[in-house]
Amino acid sequence: MRTLIALTGALSALAPSAFAQAGQRGGERGPDGGYRRLYDMGTVTTLKGEIEKVERIAPMGGVSAGIHLVLKTDKESLSVHLGPEWFISSQEPKLAARDVVEVTGSRITLDGRPVVIAAAVTKGAKVLKLRDERGVPVWGGGRRRR
Repeated sequence: MRTLIALTGALSALAPSAFAQAGQRGGERGPDGGYRRLYDMGTVTTLKGEIEKVERIAPMGGVSAGIHLVLKTDKESLSVHLGPEWFISSQEPKLAARDVVEVTGSRITLDGRPVVIAAAVTKGAKVLKLRDERGVPVWGGGRRRR
């Protein structure tokens, strides 16, 4: 029982950073650690801006790290959630601070702050595709489970 309570507490602590669980595969949570449930087709937007920084978010307990960007637009700076590190690191284009990009994704509120769960990031003529038109992550094989 103690283990269950400790595990429940640990998972609750991770909930605000649910994206960091993106490397988790299978089970009820799905291939993107639950982000598919947060991705809202009704809030899809496209933003242009400069990357202020690229962050590796390492969660507790053996869950894969995730990659976030801090994007500075004309109006604000906000977190852009890309996907699991193991996937992002093998994709093109590579993203770095001071790159000018266009991000398309679902703008939601997480922990009281606006964030974008990215579906695609365009840098120059190259596109980093992260989710399909329904918001399903391309790294998880979710399309096979229809």
